[in-house]
Order: sequence, then C-alpha cells, then structure tokens
Amino acid sequence: MGIAELDGGVRIAYEDRGEGPPVLLVHGHPFDRTMWAPQTAFLVGSGFRVVVPDLRGYGGSPATGPLDGLADFSRDLAALLDHLGIAGPVILGGLSMGGQIALDFCRLFPERVRGLLLADTSAPAETTAGREWRNAMADRLLREGLAPYADEVLDKMIAPQTITDRPEVAAHVHRMMRGTPPEGAAAALRGRAERPDYTALLPRITVPALVVVGSADTYTPLADAQYLHDRLPDSALTVVEGAAHMPNLERPGVFNAALAELLRRSIG
Repeated sequence: MGIAELDGGVRIAYEDRGEGPPVLLVHGHPFDRTMWAPQTAFLVGSGFRVVVPDLRGYGGSPATGPLDGLADFSRDLAALLDHLGIAGPVILGGLSMGGQIALDFCRLFPERVRGLLLADTSAPAETTAGREWRNAMADRLLREGLAPYADEVLDKMIAPQTITDRPEVAAHVHRMMRGTPPEGAAAALRGRAERPDYTALLPRITVPALVVVGSADTYTPLADAQYLHDRLPDSALTVVEGAAHMPNLERPGVFNAALAELLRRSIG
C-alpha cells in the first residue's frame, strides 16, 4: 500500500500491483479498495498493472470536507495516475458510485480511458426525491455512524443466498461498511446528490465498454444496466445470476470472465 500526497492536502491510499497495461478500479459507497480483491488478484495474474485507490474519505484516505459533485474524485484519480507516472490511457472500472465516478472521469479526461467497466451503476442525474434522501442519509450517518446502516442494507448489497452460502463475503462487505468514516460517507452522499446527468455523454464514449449487473440488484436493476448498454456505442452486457449489488464479490468467476473479454477488446 502507498499514500499519494496530492495538491490541496489530499492524501490517497492505494495499491499498485503487477506489470503490464494499467487498470484503475474505483470502489463504491460505502466500501473501500478491498472490494476489488478478487479482480486485483485475477488481473495481476493475467499480466496487468492494477491501481486500486481508497477514495477520499474512505478506507485509508482522509476526508477533506465538501466535494464538488463527483468531479473531485475524478481529479483525484487523474492526479494519482500522474503521481504513479501513468501517462497513457487506462482501462477504467467502477461499481455503483464508482461507476458514476468512472463516467465523470470520462467526461473530464476522455483521452485517459481505453476501456470502461461499469458495474451496478446508473447514468441519469439524481431525482429531487433522491437528492433529499441522500442529504437526509448524510445527516443520519453523521449522527449515528455507519453501523446501523450497515446492518440494515447488508441483504440488499449482497443477495440473501450469498449471505447463507458465502458468509466470508458477507463478513467482508459488512466490515467495509461499518468501517467507513461517517464524514467521508456523508460528503460523498452530498456530492453524489449533485452529480450531473451523464446520459448525453454515453454516445461519446467510443472505447470498448462492459456493463455488468447482478440479477437481484434492487439499487441499480437490470433496467439501469440496459439503459447504459443501449447508449454506449461499443458495449457488452453481462447479467450475473444470483448476485445483487456486488457481483464482483458474490460471483467473482463470472465477473472476471466478462472482465477478461473487456481486457481483450481494449488492448487489441
């Protein structure tokens, strides 16, 4: 693990493993970089360099106060790549909030992306009701911490059958959620509430793309994935049966097989 000291006092914890074409993976909320452990191992073993950061306010990266939508996260990722000497384009992936950050990165830095993975995420801007909910949840997390929230949503983040069949995955997801600092989670919720609508951006993302969704995902269901797939010019769609919002952890074999095909398409 390393710590990147970026401009403005931003400190980003990250892993940088392997050699080969670079892949940058962005975690969702309220998780940290360890959610990508099965993909990191797979990618390193497949001859890729994998960069997996903790977003500011998550994991080992301290919070820095209010965010400029999701753009601050995008700029942090670009600055981290610069810090690591990665000047060329990367294969970029994100899940849930991480997928929205990946879209924002494509908006700000399109020349730095050669392939795109979007897992269990959506493109439209937040609704009025959604903005109110995210801001109210931010207030709640600051009052209560993450523990009550983590207990409530575990069986939505991962399928109930996963909790039964793979208790180690359930324990990992629960631990990540409970360990997220409330200040970082609240700032991200408020920033995410103000994210732009990425719909008009989608047709301009011409690199190979992969859209993945768990068949039992209720946060970003199949319709959201189909929306992305229909508008991205060069995309494939994979539905992971029996998984909910975190198919990369629930069914890593299926997820990694789809990812391998994106890698093949992206590096030519």
